[in-house]
Amino acid sequence: TRPEHHEYIHAYLKSKPGARLSLAALETLAVIAYRQPVTLAEILAIRGKKSTSALRTLLEKKLVTIAGRKATVGRPILYGTSREFLIHFGLKDLSELPTLEEFAQMAGGQL
Repeated sequence: TRPEHHEYIHAYLKSKPGARLSLAALETLAVIAYRQPVTLAEILAIRGKKSTSALRTLLEKKLVTIAGRKATVGRPILYGTSREFLIHFGLKDLSELPTLEEFAQMAGGQL
């Protein structure tokens, strides 16, 4: 950014409320990030728990967007991550998400 805008941007970032997420919301966000576009039923199949309130929270915080509808019976809504998701987690694109092997290394091989 330009130096003359530094104070304004700094004040904005300090005043911006943090996107605190519950464990359910983080799990749902991870499923969406790695499996997108994904339906609510597919999230349920992966998580094993209802995710409607977590998904609503993610939509409100603009971390997830509606990516369209699946071309199957009932035409369920497809969800994907948003540009805000990438900005919030400091990613250029989804290819920068860690792989399962990288998670295992970070966890000390416990996965």
